[in-house]
Amino acid sequence: MNASLFRHGINLWPPFLFAGIHVTEVSPDYRRVRVELRMRPWNRNYVGTHFGGSLFAMTDPFWMLTVMQNLGRDYYVWDRAGEIEFLKPGRGTVSAEFRLDDVLLDQLRAATASGEKYLHWFSNDIVDAQGEVVARVRKQVYLRLKPDARQPAA
Repeated sequence: MNASLFRHGINLWPPFLFAGIHVTEVSPDYRRVRVELRMRPWNRNYVGTHFGGSLFAMTDPFWMLTVMQNLGRDYYVWDRAGEIEFLKPGRGTVSAEFRLDDVLLDQLRAATASGEKYLHWFSNDIVDAQGEVVARVRKQVYLRLKPDARQPAA
């Protein structure tokens, strides 16, 4: 799917739209995604800071989606696990970036070349407008080369 169309569509997706989550950038090759969470009355917690569920939700699908778009249809790619560590109260607009590079993609291809499953942990920070880390998120992605995509043994 065209990255610009994807960005517009996901910004209208109700779980993001109503939580105040906004995807501000998706590079044409899906190797860079930037997401913001704006403070709104409906996404504040009891003490007036960002609701932790919204902080986690703003990072939820992007490692899986960027990997899936870059490896293509020959791979099974799923989110398998996730965790978040809250480091300081989030206020105002917070953001997170997701970046894939050739080295990582080559590593993922090599790890799955035999057809075995591979579990990879990705990590990124959610930062406030001053660049201070509000939360650290880790997501584990399951990858496996589909059986019909494997090279026959020589």
